Amino acid sequence: MKKLFTLLLIASSFSVCAQNSATAYIEKYSELAVKQMNSHGVPASVILGISMHESGNGTSKIARYLNNHFGMKGKNSSTEIRSAYRGYASVNDSYDDFIGAMNRSKKFRALFSKYTDYDYRNWILGIQSGGYASSNLWGIKVLALIKKYRLYQFDNRPTGYNEPAGYEAPIGPEKAVVSTVQVYKVRKGDTLSGIAKRFGTSVKNLMSNNFLKSTNLSIGQSLKLY
Repeated sequence: MKKLFTLLLIASSFSVCAQNSATAYIEKYSELAVKQMNSHGVPASVILGISMHESGNGTSKIARYLNNHFGMKGKNSSTEIRSAYRGYASVNDSYDDFIGAMNRSKKFRALFSKYTDYDYRNWILGIQSGGYASSNLWGIKVLALIKKYRLYQFDNRPTGYNEPAGYEAPIGPEKAVVSTVQVYKVRKGDTLSGIAKRFGTSVKNLMSNNFLKSTNLSIGQSLKLY
């Protein structure tokens, strides 16, 4: 029992530390994210969510030694660590290069004209579909951060804006599970390949996750995405 209590205490301490580092990161870099949003149109919540995820709230080695907050691969001249990740003179340069990456790729560049600077969910799904990360869970994790820390408050939301279905914020940090992304209800005109492309997965995975024997769908049918 004593050992279990000790383990729970350690886990609780880690959770508090993670919460504190996230809050500190947001306080430090939210203004920079908002500046990038106002200049380029990428939601501040997307910029912050990705940077928090990729840099471990600024605590990862590549963040500390290379000022790399977005997991960009490339050359660096660091004598302190050996890494395949790109090095930057400052964190600001890392933020600038993230916006640059969004513009350099045709898939990412299309998001600027397709989505608003407050449609964080579709931005994240679009970035995932564009191949930013190899993990199918990447988008879910970033969206969970956005909702958990309510990063959408930094976006340019119109007065009186109400989030569409699937965007609802959690009741509290402990409820930050992106269930609306993990389970999708089929709508009129949906196809299995279209749903797979939209959520960055594959038809094979959807069929396996939902024990489907064919690609035929019914309106209102619930699909487990991951």
